[in-house]
Amino acid sequence: QVQLVESGGGLVQPGGSLRLSCAVAGFSPHYKDIGWFRQAPGKEREGVSCISTSERNPYYKDSVKGRFTISRDNAKKSVDLQMNSLKPEDTGVYYCAAGVQCHWRIGLIRPSSWGQGTQVTVSS
Repeated sequence: QVQLVESGGGLVQPGGSLRLSCAVAGFSPHYKDIGWFRQAPGKEREGVSCISTSERNPYYKDSVKGRFTISRDNAKKSVDLQMNSLKPEDTGVYYCAAGVQCHWRIGLIRPSSWGQGTQVTVSS
C-alpha cells in the first residue's frame, strides 16, 4: 500500500525558514516523480514544486523560485522541500504526492497517493 507522510510544518515569522519532509512507504521513491502542493484557506490546491526520478529540471511555481529547493534522498525514501525567505502568502497546508511525471514547466502530472498534509503558517 502506497503511503506518504509529511512532516516539518509549523509557525514561522516572515523571512524565516522551514524544511518539509515527505516520507514514502509502499514503493521506492526512486521510481516515482514526487511533488509538493499547498492549499491556503479558501483557495484551491496548487502545485509548488516537483522532482523527477532523474532529479533533473525540477519544477517550481513562479512565486517560490529562488526561495524553495526540492530534493530527494532515495536511500532514506524521502523528498524534502527547503523553504527560505518565507512570506505570509506561503501559508497553507502542504501536501506531497506521487505522480506520473514531473514536467519542468507545468508541474506534477496526475498526482495521486496524497499524504495527510502539514500546516505551514507564516506570521509575525
